[in-house]
Amino acid sequence: MNTNQYDAIIIGGGHNGLVNAAYLAKAGKKVLVLERRHTVGGATITEEIFPGFKYLIASYLISLLRPDVIQDLELARHGLEIMPLESTFVPLPDGNYLADWPDHDATKYEISRHSKRDAEAYDEYSRTMRRLALAIKPLLDLIPPDPTSVSPKDLETMARVRGVLNQLRPDDFYLLSRLMTMSAADFLDEWFESPALKGTKCTSGIIGSFIGPRSPGSGYVLLHHYVGEVDGVFRAWGFARGGTGALSQAIASAAREAGVEIKLNAPVANILIKDGAAKGVVLESGEEFTSDIVVSNADAKRTFLNLVESKHLPEDFVNDIKRYRIASAACKVNLALDGLPEFTALPKGKEALLRGSIEIAPSIDYVERAYDDAKYGGWSRRPFMDALIPSLLDPGMAPPGKHVMSIFVQYAASDLEGGWNEEKKAQFLEVVIDTLAEYAPNLRSLILHKHIMTPWDLEKTFGLTSGHIFHGELALQQLFFLRPSPQWSNYRTPVRNLYMCGSSTHPGGCITGAPGRNAALAILEDRP
Repeated sequence: MNTNQYDAIIIGGGHNGLVNAAYLAKAGKKVLVLERRHTVGGATITEEIFPGFKYLIASYLISLLRPDVIQDLELARHGLEIMPLESTFVPLPDGNYLADWPDHDATKYEISRHSKRDAEAYDEYSRTMRRLALAIKPLLDLIPPDPTSVSPKDLETMARVRGVLNQLRPDDFYLLSRLMTMSAADFLDEWFESPALKGTKCTSGIIGSFIGPRSPGSGYVLLHHYVGEVDGVFRAWGFARGGTGALSQAIASAAREAGVEIKLNAPVANILIKDGAAKGVVLESGEEFTSDIVVSNADAKRTFLNLVESKHLPEDFVNDIKRYRIASAACKVNLALDGLPEFTALPKGKEALLRGSIEIAPSIDYVERAYDDAKYGGWSRRPFMDALIPSLLDPGMAPPGKHVMSIFVQYAASDLEGGWNEEKKAQFLEVVIDTLAEYAPNLRSLILHKHIMTPWDLEKTFGLTSGHIFHGELALQQLFFLRPSPQWSNYRTPVRNLYMCGSSTHPGGCITGAPGRNAALAILEDRP
């Protein structure tokens, strides 16, 4: 008996791969997950690189995680606890600040300090964005159809898409159509006048993408980040107790309980293909595992340009994958601190703002200039940052009296001129610290340890092509039935029995679990 024979093999133990494995196992499949690193989670991990301090190495917040995944896998029972993020604090160069609270009226008051006109417009803006986000939310859980197909399944799905769009008011339909292609900056200019408000709002349009707020298409990315919810609270962001790694561990626990076998330190070298069908995988060690179903949680380029020999793929499909946009500009910085940073713009009595997101994005022009610095192969001289002090939410993230700071940073080109090396990493890390210290002057004196993940590190460590955290741009030509390639957006591939379940598929990046779940449903349609 071949003990290396499975019903399904999943390549990559990131959160989507684990979700996919858990659903297949719960359906009665014998499932193996092969993870290249010493721990599961992919980029959704928590690691203690510096003693006593738990770093959010890459991903750091939760919002778009699908409620069905949480419920179906009973993640709360497996230890997942999500705490709502309480606010957003935007310090400004002139010593002022802008704050966003969960309480709508409190946020409106903060906005009124900058512009009474914007405070009034904020009501209608919030209602409009909520309507648009609620309208497209059902699309996240769909297996994308081929709009050129007349198969009953595709026609049924197209009818469901039409049903979703029919629920929109005519003016919202036209607004959604415009938002899909326009820039975040142009969209926000139609609503607001305050540079600070437009600055912080535009960041939802560029996070994780190598585009600026004035780039066409950033409007959709803005809307994409509005679709999230935490514990039923729409448009909320949350922090998992123990960091994002706790989420991965909860999913892994649910998967193991369902019977999934997880093999660590098991990088896959290539996918075995015979007579046009996937038959298993070969590890870099030479060990082989066979299965009638192979599912790749790796990105599209790594899967089809590295793990599958091109002779097994149609030429037009290979060309689509080669054209697939995956250049990255995102970095991640973690700091171990001897105390709390003191932001000069933080008013006395509002220290609770440090328990939320801290954004360095004082205006659209600031963010656009940060993009300009990087788009020709460089890095931002004053980058955009979205920072979090997790130890204020979960004291177990750092020793008593100490803190850990997690900082998402843009922009630094994955194709940096001359290439990345340790010296350039250190240089950009100092740029990040210097920029943040302009707003919190005592920061540098508090630093006990500093750590950076550039796009180069994200690729080397996690196998993310170009270090792209979304497995490819959320660009209009790479969404829904076009992601990652026309006719192959339904989690199936030109190779029989080979499926995709990572963020290169619909609905794209962020911690959603949707690609993993949707892919499992597609597989079970084919192989019940």
